[in-house]
Amino acid sequence: MGLRFLSVAHQVRETVDQHMAGAGLSLSRTKMLRVLAERGALHQAELAEALGQAPRSITQALQALERLHLVTRTTDPTDQRRKTVSLTDAGQTALTAGEQAGEQILQRLFGSLDPRRLAELETLLTAVDTAATGTD
Repeated sequence: MGLRFLSVAHQVRETVDQHMAGAGLSLSRTKMLRVLAERGALHQAELAEALGQAPRSITQALQALERLHLVTRTTDPTDQRRKTVSLTDAGQTALTAGEQAGEQILQRLFGSLDPRRLAELETLLTAVDTAATGTD
């Protein structure tokens, strides 16, 4: 069952990413934009921490978002090594489009399940998430 779960999770992620690509995003890039929309401008290290990643691991994605004019990265005037990341107006627009695209594909994937089965799935996913993260 474990391999089946991983396979389905991977396929759902791929499907969501493909659908979000129409908005120029992926699930991970959308998560970055969502954090910036909720918390405002952050140092790159703070953004990485909020995403549960190492600062170095998000550099490439931030560079891509910057090339698309969805975020800006400015050098901290007090510490030239630190970058502050901010969401642009275009980034907010893209975030809205990306989240809508994600919701559409998730509705297509899960919309055929009746409310009882969706509730069961939510309970199971919460249990798996709790076991994986060690949190309640």
